[in-house]
Amino acid sequence: MNIESTLKSIAITAINDLYKINIATVEIQPTRSDFEGDLTIVVFPLLKSIKTSPMELANKLGEYIVGAENSFTSFNVVSGFLNIVVSDEYYLNQFNSIKEKSDFGFVKPTTSDYTMVEYSSPNTNKPLHLGHIRNNLLGFSVSQILKASGRNVLKTQIINDRGIHICKSMVAWVKFGNGETPESTSVKGDKLVGKYYVLFDKEYKKQISLLVEDGNSEEDAKKNAAILVEAQKMLLKWEAGDDEVVKLWKTMNEWVYKGFAQTYKTLGVDFDNYYYESETYLLGKEFIKQGLSENVFFKKEDGSVWCDLTEDGLDEKIVLRSDGTAVYMTQDIGTAIQRVKDYPTINSMVYTVGNEQDYHFKVLFLILKKLGFGWSNNLHHLSYGMVDLPSGKMKSREGTVVDADDLLEEMTTTARDISLELGKLEDLNEDEKNKVYNVIGQGALKYFILKVDPKKRILFDPKESVDFQGNTGPFIQYSYVRIQAILRKIDKVSVEDYNGKVEAVEKDLIKQLLMFPTAIQKAANIHSPALIANYLYDLVKVFNSFYHSSPILKTSFEDRKMFRLQLSKAVSFAIKNALDLLGIGVVQKM
Repeated sequence: MNIESTLKSIAITAINDLYKINIATVEIQPTRSDFEGDLTIVVFPLLKSIKTSPMELANKLGEYIVGAENSFTSFNVVSGFLNIVVSDEYYLNQFNSIKEKSDFGFVKPTTSDYTMVEYSSPNTNKPLHLGHIRNNLLGFSVSQILKASGRNVLKTQIINDRGIHICKSMVAWVKFGNGETPESTSVKGDKLVGKYYVLFDKEYKKQISLLVEDGNSEEDAKKNAAILVEAQKMLLKWEAGDDEVVKLWKTMNEWVYKGFAQTYKTLGVDFDNYYYESETYLLGKEFIKQGLSENVFFKKEDGSVWCDLTEDGLDEKIVLRSDGTAVYMTQDIGTAIQRVKDYPTINSMVYTVGNEQDYHFKVLFLILKKLGFGWSNNLHHLSYGMVDLPSGKMKSREGTVVDADDLLEEMTTTARDISLELGKLEDLNEDEKNKVYNVIGQGALKYFILKVDPKKRILFDPKESVDFQGNTGPFIQYSYVRIQAILRKIDKVSVEDYNGKVEAVEKDLIKQLLMFPTAIQKAANIHSPALIANYLYDLVKVFNSFYHSSPILKTSFEDRKMFRLQLSKAVSFAIKNALDLLGIGVVQKM
């Protein structure tokens, strides 16, 4: 039992003994830095059941708690907040038990059940962009955090490789491509296909303008533009299995897949399996029939099938068109069920999808629940906000998006420029320097994005993210480098337990270290890498206070020097592991 659980248990017992009242829990939080204490019991909620003043209740509880447990040495009361002081001995004992554990905070799975995390899920008509980067970083990081919390994880994506948008790129390539390929142009396949998606839009707008000039209404012009009609005909041919169209579709998709693979490798994310909409778009129809027979769905006069969710605070949702064709909801129902068929040990799923799809996932999860699938209670939408730039919103079809590859390269270049300016890598060769630039640049990007709560919108500034001061990735990485530099100056860190005096900043550092397991579990429970980033920043701030106020190698007492080295080493373990949960690497010098 950790110290917070111990305090909670004693407080509940105290209230029962003192007031003959049974309560389920008490609110405990870390004591504010400007007050004396380590843990604080918030007294005010208890006054609903206990008729006394907050000061009297807090003082009685404090006396009981300090008398009941040696780890609690004293208390003080500030405006109804009961601040409890935990003994130095307790924190030392806890630190001595974890100081050599390089994987402290990580939990091994105790069950064979799996959580499937879906992320990325791009369209095959354009390269990945900044929005995809946030999606990938969130999905991958949540997967890492779930693993660290003791869960088995499968990472997946569903690739949108069919539909009119794919045919737009194909038509434009046929009309304007002159047979060029990624090999003949030395252009990444996803970028080459994306080029033709943009070309389609330019030609489409041009044709609309000409039709409007000829007297057509804008609405008619948009429907009748020749290049759009060609794309629609190509889609029909694809759905009919036309050999020539299917061959071109496969060829251009393979170009894109190879391009995506390069970007994923650079970004440091991966997947355990893939699903393709061209294979899943017919799934789900059998379950609509089943739902009709069970009155989960109903049929309208035109033959379309709907689910009435009005009693659940939503609306009526179509799941099958009148002509019997599926909608996206039908496909998502079928895909979710298929995943559990493919991997029977899956008992929960996390969908990393932008917040514009919030309503869609509420409906999807509710329909699956009404269809009687027990695992539907463990479905989660990792909803996230848009990424904006100082220059404004991105638009794919107009070619104004921030290309993922270009951004990753820019981050590395920015890191290089700043590192050269600081002049701390002269003793490294060029390959070593380039590795450092890459790790710093990617760390800056990933940390900047992941430190923000997923639900919030981000204004991303590349230059601001690559700053060696403040709440940034390079600042965190530099703290790790600083510790490695200290450890290189000594032959060996003693493993003997230290039992001497503990200074306040040393105690604060131990307390922050011990919070790591809780931070992991909380981040896993709400699918938020931001909690790990915030924990990490707090840890590094406390370490830097310790570093500047407590000379590590200059103290005249050998046991204290070794204790401070042990502390530094344990902090480096936590920094490295927390960064790993964010998909961020470390270096030895920077």
